Amino acid sequence: MTTNVSEQLELFDVTIIGGGPAGLYTTFYSGMRELKTKIIEAREELGGRILIYPEKMIWDVGGLTPTLGEKLIEQLITQAMTFEPTVVLGQQVIGMERQADDTLLLTSSTGEKHWTRSVVLAIGYGILELAKLDIEGADRFEVTNLHYTVQSLEEFRGKHVLISGGGDSAVDWANMIEPIAASLTVVHRRDQFGGHERNVTRMKESSASVRTPYAVQALHSSNGKAIDRVSIAHMETGETEQLSVDAVIVNHGLRYNFGPVRDWGLAMDEWNVPVSSKMETNLPGVFAAGDFVMHDSKVHLIAGTFTDAVNATNSVKVYLDPKADKTAYVSSHNSRFKEKNRQLGVAVDEEE
Repeated sequence: MTTNVSEQLELFDVTIIGGGPAGLYTTFYSGMRELKTKIIEAREELGGRILIYPEKMIWDVGGLTPTLGEKLIEQLITQAMTFEPTVVLGQQVIGMERQADDTLLLTSSTGEKHWTRSVVLAIGYGILELAKLDIEGADRFEVTNLHYTVQSLEEFRGKHVLISGGGDSAVDWANMIEPIAASLTVVHRRDQFGGHERNVTRMKESSASVRTPYAVQALHSSNGKAIDRVSIAHMETGETEQLSVDAVIVNHGLRYNFGPVRDWGLAMDEWNVPVSSKMETNLPGVFAAGDFVMHDSKVHLIAGTFTDAVNATNSVKVYLDPKADKTAYVSSHNSRFKEKNRQLGVAVDEEE
């Protein structure tokens, strides 16, 4: 840098890249550790991968009864905003440059600069792109009845629905839609489904017509606007047949793109960055949390993401101030919550 960064930019203690569950909980916990915090998300809204499945019921977050994805996002965002962090949306961080004083200068896709003393990478598997149906002209039906996510179950009530796919989300959607649809057909190119065994069994025992090994071969429309018939082909014999439909849902997985992150000097493998038990990467001052990381005790659940976030934040605090406590006080004894408890009408012990 030839210019003086400090004359142009505000310096933050920690900048969190990624606005999914890992980034959101890191943002909250950074506030507990009294860190000046910024969170940057490439999309125009916070929530991460859960945004793709807002109607999906999430069962495995400790202390929460079954919760819709959109509700969990709402609660995570509300919690993350507790200590009023700076939020930047619609900017993909494409560059990271270490300064002479060991601070880090981040550059976004818009050209905007962000100056920080440390970074927590909570980028999951990078920029997510839904795998689209590989049929010429399919995109014209995306404005009518070809869906790549389920935003509202009610949209499929009383309709003849076809789902193409065999992963967790396809199976979950099948189980949620089957009770309200006029009919449901699930098409998968393999005999084996990738969803949780219990959910696959439930789907197969329902009224859904499960067709394997089949794949969608063609989409047909009488009016050129909406799909009314689908041709499916047997993967082994090539035999085809047509099904009448009102809606088609495609779940062929996600494509992941880390972009320029791989050029930052991180010791990455194909999908993850190895970290220490303290969520340290190989780069000083750069920590990571969530699906992006791999370590000996890694748990690929949202609950595991929260633990990663806590450990990463505590490591940031000690990195910036080696004399700091290694962990935050629990919320019932953390002075940062005294005024907030008063606002909630909770009795506060002034001697704590």
